[in-house]
Amino acid sequence: MRNRFGMQLNQLNNELIVMGAMCEDAISCAVKYLTENDEKMKESVANAEDQINRKMREIESLCMRLLIQQQPVATDLRVVSSALKMISDMERIGDQAYDISEIAFYVSNSGLSSKTHIVEMAQATTRMVTDCVDSFVKKDLTLAREVVVRDDDIDSLFVSVKNELIDAITANRDDAEALVDLLMIAKYFERIGDHAVNIAQWVIYSIIGEYE
Repeated sequence: MRNRFGMQLNQLNNELIVMGAMCEDAISCAVKYLTENDEKMKESVANAEDQINRKMREIESLCMRLLIQQQPVATDLRVVSSALKMISDMERIGDQAYDISEIAFYVSNSGLSSKTHIVEMAQATTRMVTDCVDSFVKKDLTLAREVVVRDDDIDSLFVSVKNELIDAITANRDDAEALVDLLMIAKYFERIGDHAVNIAQWVIYSIIGEYE
């Protein structure tokens, strides 16, 4: 029974890696649509979101089997319960990547994204998503804590983007609507960063039994 439980825990880790990669892909496609006006990317984001939703249901089912059939205790119980919390945040990341692609339709032709730090913000949030999942799989407490600290960097980038967009609106009101849309996109990236922090905090809980 213990060997089977270990195999199922390994499967859980693998499934979380796959779901994390799907989130990264969704964000990457949304950014490409925003910066390169590649309309194929919108469909790619939609497909990634569907895959993320399906994967969430699969992982939920696996976690419930682990809880009911194996009745884990102590650390193993924390791992399974944390995974259930993490996939909820991953699902929201997929939703927000899709929301970004929806708004990107209105600003991708403007070239405005190249005039702000929004691409840097997108890259930083993608790294956070990658690292928070890696920290869970590797049981890397240091990496999880680094992700939490990096939330300040995302917040700082959001403030920079917001100020840049305010200046741009003041200088050219003709682009005001597209600039406001770009601000919404920046806000979605900030939320993705928040979800990555939530995941990292659940990783910390799964390792030490405390929610920092």
